[in-house]
Amino acid sequence: MSTWTDAFPTTFADQASLAVGDVVPPLERTIGLTDMVAYAGATWDWHKLHYDAAYVAEKKLPGPIVDGQVYGALLVEMLQDWLGPQSFVHELEFTFRNLVFAGETLRCSGSVTEVADDRVTVEMKVVVVAEDGTDGRAAAAPCRAVVLLGTPDGPGAPA
Repeated sequence: MSTWTDAFPTTFADQASLAVGDVVPPLERTIGLTDMVAYAGATWDWHKLHYDAAYVAEKKLPGPIVDGQVYGALLVEMLQDWLGPQSFVHELEFTFRNLVFAGETLRCSGSVTEVADDRVTVEMKVVVVAEDGTDGRAAAAPCRAVVLLGTPDGPGAPA
């Protein structure tokens, strides 16, 4: 399982050999309260649901709620860790399914559904990892991304 401080990957998928059915290496991340406060600061989303234990207890919730946009950030991280710096997530779609709470572990996974010369489409999901390590409740599904290949940092970036 990775943490927020793991080193960046140095080996990536061979983009020329991508095929429908290829599985993206999954990404697992435990989202702690410190991570949530850092994310709130980066996004200016200071709603008490994301950090205030007393407030969420008053609302009868089991803990602070992970901001749903974190799921998107993790999906992009998973894709770029897999495909490397010569890729750019051009489209990202996902549907929220369940709340995730501080201290829970998320697992992102996916597989290739379409391949073209300059892009790949990936269907994905985000689940909360159950205590036994299996997929628990869905956090986001379905999820879909179109990733441009051979393009660093977006269209028009110098190669």
